[in-house]
Amino acid sequence: MFDPRTARVLFTILVFALVLAIVYVARAVIIVFVFAILLAYLIDPVVRFLQRHSLFFKNLRGPHILEAYLGFLILIAVAIHGMDPGFFRHAGTLIRGLPAFSEQISTGEVATKLGEKYGWTDVQQLRLKSFLIQHHARVQGLLEDGQRIVPTAIGSLVLIPILALFFLNDGPILADSVIQLVSTKDNVEDLRSFASELNVMFQHYIKAKVILAVLSLLYCSITTWILGFPHALALGVMAGVLEFIPVAGWMTSATIIITIGVLTHSHWIWMAALLGLWRMSMDYFISPRVVGHELEMHPLLAIFTVMVGGAVGGIVGIYLSIPFVATLRVVYRRFLIAQ
Repeated sequence: MFDPRTARVLFTILVFALVLAIVYVARAVIIVFVFAILLAYLIDPVVRFLQRHSLFFKNLRGPHILEAYLGFLILIAVAIHGMDPGFFRHAGTLIRGLPAFSEQISTGEVATKLGEKYGWTDVQQLRLKSFLIQHHARVQGLLEDGQRIVPTAIGSLVLIPILALFFLNDGPILADSVIQLVSTKDNVEDLRSFASELNVMFQHYIKAKVILAVLSLLYCSITTWILGFPHALALGVMAGVLEFIPVAGWMTSATIIITIGVLTHSHWIWMAALLGLWRMSMDYFISPRVVGHELEMHPLLAIFTVMVGGAVGGIVGIYLSIPFVATLRVVYRRFLIAQ
């Protein structure tokens, strides 16, 4: 009545089901770790460059990791200061007065304050105030959702760079420890070769993202400068940095740029059209070809992968779909074809 082969099959199915259940429950933590690994890949070339050209501590990564982090912090601070010299003071005031500010948005009073500050006409103030009052429930819902999401997002933004420090400093040691844990004497070299190929694949993926970010930086800087936007370079840097965040990143940068154009009476309508044209070119022409070239993937397959990732996992799915498919391709080429 007891079949050992059936028992082994059932046990294997149970193990896979348990692993999938754990992954589903801990998906938020896993996503944070994945983004920390990708951030480590982004900073690693800078660390290796500093290590190669340093006069001291060439055999140590720790000091150069701290140098790279300090350089990124200075770059971010300079970009923020270039856009708004009093950003941190204004941000603190905004956080303290967030409940009152939410009420002003819901009632439309913020339209009057903005109009007085930037010289709007009475008609422009009335239009914005009427819009806010008519969409009171929707605006209030968005504000409440933002207040719930912001603490989690800030916590993740703080945790991801901290975890990336460990991956930068001890990444090879951690990878070798995992290989030693799951390997046998017969397949340890195959697993090390597989890990090396994955490492190269992630490096090419991050290189593609950096290329796309630089292109967005140049495009937004040049167009905002031509159309007379203030702080054009800072706006371009912001667009380039937010390019690393799928969907929400470019939407945020476009919203900020257009809002600044409206408030400063710049050519924001032309800017909106140019941003829309750039987004279409980026999503359906530039990005698929850059990513496809770096990961040896056809551009049409890259577009399909991103669309499926967005349908399955939203913003996170869009970001992780390309490296996930590239990883599956490496697994297929290393193990399935080899067998």
